Amino acid sequence: MTLIKSISGIRGTIGGKVGDNLTPVDAVKFASAYGTFLKNSQPATRNSKLKVVIGRDARISGPMIHNLVVNTLIGLGIDVIDLGLSTTPTVEIAVPLEKADGGIILTASHNPKQWNALKLLNEKGEFLSGAEGAVILEIAETEAFDFSDVDSLGEITVNDAYMDIHIDEVLNLPLVDAEAVAKRKFKVVVDGVNSSGGIIIPNLLEQMGVEVVKLYCEPNGHFPHNPEPLKEHLGDICELVVKEKADFGIVVDPDVDRLAFISNDGEMFGEEYTLVAVADYVLSKTPGNTVSNMSSSRALRDITEKHNGKYQASAVGEVNVVELMKSTNAIIGGEGNGGIIYPESHYGRDSLVGVALFLTHLANLDVTVAELRASYPQYYMSKNKIELTPEIDVDAILVVMTAKYAHEQISTIDGVKIDFATEWVHLRKSNTEPIIRIYTEAPTQQAADTLALRIIDEIKAVIAK
Repeated sequence: MTLIKSISGIRGTIGGKVGDNLTPVDAVKFASAYGTFLKNSQPATRNSKLKVVIGRDARISGPMIHNLVVNTLIGLGIDVIDLGLSTTPTVEIAVPLEKADGGIILTASHNPKQWNALKLLNEKGEFLSGAEGAVILEIAETEAFDFSDVDSLGEITVNDAYMDIHIDEVLNLPLVDAEAVAKRKFKVVVDGVNSSGGIIIPNLLEQMGVEVVKLYCEPNGHFPHNPEPLKEHLGDICELVVKEKADFGIVVDPDVDRLAFISNDGEMFGEEYTLVAVADYVLSKTPGNTVSNMSSSRALRDITEKHNGKYQASAVGEVNVVELMKSTNAIIGGEGNGGIIYPESHYGRDSLVGVALFLTHLANLDVTVAELRASYPQYYMSKNKIELTPEIDVDAILVVMTAKYAHEQISTIDGVKIDFATEWVHLRKSNTEPIIRIYTEAPTQQAADTLALRIIDEIKAVIAK
């Protein structure tokens, strides 16, 4: 089964049977449920129509899913602001600017091309809570939809200016200094994985006076490699950065909410260190607290404490990070997968914000990107997964592992995280794929890999029983 309903939205593979995959019927059903949820949330005295912002990434199924979702909302009597090809953070900033009641981003983020999804936003342009998502799933299950008559159908307004508006918003942030960046005459290679990042990231860089070398920046949806920005998928850009003698490389995922850098020597800066570097700059100018999720590096904690702030960890999932950021008044936060959340802009992961702040940070320093990376606390992660089959009871596995390591520091806020003296392991069921994620971190790569292999063997032993 490849239809996943979670805190991260409705996500599935295209084609197949209704209810098992993201078929046209399922797209209509969940769009109907979301629209019905919005209608049910409005006061009975409201006279005006609801308004929803919609954008999509460049994946091949995008136009099909886009048309289904837009016209479903129209059928519910909801007006649509259609951004067309866009990014997740662009839709997030458009929702409040349009005074809309919600938003939908049609993207499966880092998943391969056969996947697509409906990411659902509230009127603030932020992801819905788990409780709100549960209500929508219940509406979808009961199909309690009430469509509008012909005189009350919604209307479509096309607005393709929002990627430019988004860039302007980023350039206007107080801590972004485009003039300082332009003076450094940086040269940067951009891998846009043939999606909307191939348009918006080069445009941002050029407006900051950066020379851009484009790699896979044609938004045709044919991903040239696995779109998750991990080292094993990024050999081409690593080679091109060295060949072009570039200052560094930028990689984004298809919907541009995850950001990874390639150092000038062709080595990975490390997606975990995207947030670390940006936070280091932000905290040096505006001291305060930080938040990341439980699967993120300890390096953010170290950097935060260096700047006399307090670090806290949330459950995995952007909505959980945002909730904890708000309650702790965090200045900056995000996820170790390269997601930057900077409240000065908006409460959503945003690669444009990350790029602009990182460039400004680099412009203020007299170091290479490789030297900057070497200046941060050195931790190494191993990210692994076990494919799930219907007979595997993930909860039972986690109970066994919790009991086995009961003498260590354990958190069960999200799966099971076991903190050892110098290393940690986090085990959890993915929100976006049918897998168990096994993340480890240690002072050396060998130690992280060894810990991961040991834990995987222990899990497989539990499954085999």
